[in-house]
Amino acid sequence: MIKVGIIGATGYAGAEIVRILYSHPEAEIVWYGSRSYVDERFASIYKNMFTLVDDKCLDDNILELSKQVDVIFTATPQGYLAGVLTEEILSNCKVIDLSADYRIKDVATYEKWYGIEHKSPQFIDEAVYGLCEINRDKEVGARLIANPGCYTTCSILTAYPLVKAGLIDPTSIIIDAKSGTSGAGRGAKLPNLFCEVNESMKAYGVTSHRHTPEIEEQLGYACGQEIMINFTPHLVPMNRGILVTEYATLVKKDGKLPTKEQVMKAYHDMYDDEFFVRVLEYGECPETKWVEGSNFVDVSCKIDERTGRIVMMGALDNLVKGAAGQAVQNMNIIFGLDEKMGLDFAPMFP
Repeated sequence: MIKVGIIGATGYAGAEIVRILYSHPEAEIVWYGSRSYVDERFASIYKNMFTLVDDKCLDDNILELSKQVDVIFTATPQGYLAGVLTEEILSNCKVIDLSADYRIKDVATYEKWYGIEHKSPQFIDEAVYGLCEINRDKEVGARLIANPGCYTTCSILTAYPLVKAGLIDPTSIIIDAKSGTSGAGRGAKLPNLFCEVNESMKAYGVTSHRHTPEIEEQLGYACGQEIMINFTPHLVPMNRGILVTEYATLVKKDGKLPTKEQVMKAYHDMYDDEFFVRVLEYGECPETKWVEGSNFVDVSCKIDERTGRIVMMGALDNLVKGAAGQAVQNMNIIFGLDEKMGLDFAPMFP
């Protein structure tokens, strides 16, 4: 059995890791780390785990934790892991970080967009960006995984096949993204109160959202050049889900636009062997309700012949494939397990 510790177990993403690993046949949680609920029973905080989890929450002493487990999940705010990570910890166990501390390779870019000093840049080069469908081969045996964010996972996987195939101009990408309120975390914040978000929808982080450079960096790897995109997120009054609608200019060859068969071939070539990425029929619009509670991503697209652009669409559950599920998928990969283990459950509906 893989012994697991979670720092930040009482946040939404941490609690989702607990829910998923409860049914994992090869993993056992031995440390429920939480600053806010030390010595309180986990099941008293998340009563969906009543009678299922008897453990009390422990503190966030990550060094001591690293001596007792095979892998640590850090579901913590930006800056936490970078401030405490040491060579000793990485020598003791694997670390899968759900924050952005090691996702971006350029320290200056991280510090500019997140507004904090990076405390351990010496580990950035070693960290593997844990977007499983793209970096799987780099993850096997890795000590440190930078688990991608929810917006980034959906945005990158939706556009990646067409960027990689050279069918779209990557400098023309515009991403319109929408998220349920759980994406903002469990902390009490005035803008996330029921009366503030119900019956309303709003954009936020316009031209400044912190996931922008992460998306640019990863799509830049796909086309072999630095790119800049427009990324605008929106908050919608639902618990879970990410929906992205992306726009880009198609690249003409011999004066002709790519056909729908060509763009769909790019998706199928990349994802037909990927269990967790489902390519819908051409022009079919993904919906968050059909991926809710699952580790699946649904993608599709449609060409706009009139404008010479393409509309790419993707949907996922922000707490599963956008956070905890992907983290468990990464754990499976680095320990040589079937990456579907503990995750091959169907989306829930209604």
